[in-house]
Amino acid sequence: MGAGKTTVGRQLAKRLGRDFFDSDHEIVARTGVAIPTIFEIEGEDGFRRREVQTIAELTQMSNIVMATGGGAVLNQETRKRLRETGWVVYLNVPPRLLYERTRHDKNRPLLRVEDPLSRLEELHAARDPLYKEVAHLTVEGAHLVASGIVQYLLREFSRICRA
Repeated sequence: MGAGKTTVGRQLAKRLGRDFFDSDHEIVARTGVAIPTIFEIEGEDGFRRREVQTIAELTQMSNIVMATGGGAVLNQETRKRLRETGWVVYLNVPPRLLYERTRHDKNRPLLRVEDPLSRLEELHAARDPLYKEVAHLTVEGAHLVASGIVQYLLREFSRICRA
């Protein structure tokens, strides 16, 4: 949620000559409505069901780069599928920086609360172990710009492909 997954993913896909998919954008395209609307009508559980299905379909594709929504790791089957079908990178960004990046974004229903920073801290605490469980590589993204992260990922990807 604001870590830069879409920005980094899009740039990485371009550099690798692969198609890019963002699971949240796919859900919006399939439903024809914004994520906050899905949350309003179906609740978070409804959105998560759509997310699980969308990621299941995307992970059946080959040679793509995919960015998932921040809560995708909450589902055990999704974590397993991601870990087994791809090379998973966790962009770890501290909650304070996530807050700075997302505080004016109205498309983040989980942050429509009295204290969004505290909510981000709670989400990070709950999700961080799950991200680390599924990730093949963790990138501490607090002090890096997207282009620097992409360069690093390209080097790491090249290294593991040679192994």
